[in-house]
Amino acid sequence: MKNILVVKANNRPDGVSAKMFDTFVENLDTNNVDVVTFDVYAQPMPYIGQTLFEAFGKLSQEQELNQEEQELMTVRQDVMNKFAAADTIVFAFPMWNLTIPAALHTFIDYIFQAGFTFSYNEDGSMNQLLKDKEIVLLNARGGVYSGEMSAMENAVTFMEKVFGGMFGMNITEEVIIEGHNADPSKTAEIIAEGLERVAAAAKKF
Repeated sequence: MKNILVVKANNRPDGVSAKMFDTFVENLDTNNVDVVTFDVYAQPMPYIGQTLFEAFGKLSQEQELNQEEQELMTVRQDVMNKFAAADTIVFAFPMWNLTIPAALHTFIDYIFQAGFTFSYNEDGSMNQLLKDKEIVLLNARGGVYSGEMSAMENAVTFMEKVFGGMFGMNITEEVIIEGHNADPSKTAEIIAEGLERVAAAAKKF
């Protein structure tokens, strides 16, 4: 049975990518797959910085972590465990200010680690350690960025570079809903059609 991790990266109740998350999960056949969900807004997701590096240093010297360091290491390990256990990882996320939400970036920072998703050989070349995983991208963006504005888009593009490029994983499906804010007369139609594509993607599992 395939293990699927579905990551939600939008805490707006009326967010289109939040609806994409709901639609995908609702249309999975749980008789055929094991589903785990992870909401990047449902728990503290501390940014990577000096606290993490100090925790690494303490662990290497078998020193006790303080509360802040332990909390960061706990949620980071939870992300790594869930990611490692999944055969397919599905991301439902918006494009905000031309890129992904900061909380989703932090999720990626937690797994973007030598020894986990990649490693280096003695000659400096890279091994992709989890390249057998499949990735599904569900993205919503209010404007239209698939045409002449494509150079401004750095949400789906970023995810492709990280998971398809850096990690060598297979991006098996992308469902993008766009333009629902640019043309209010077609908002409902655009969203409905996009959610139908999300449902169809989920039913493939």
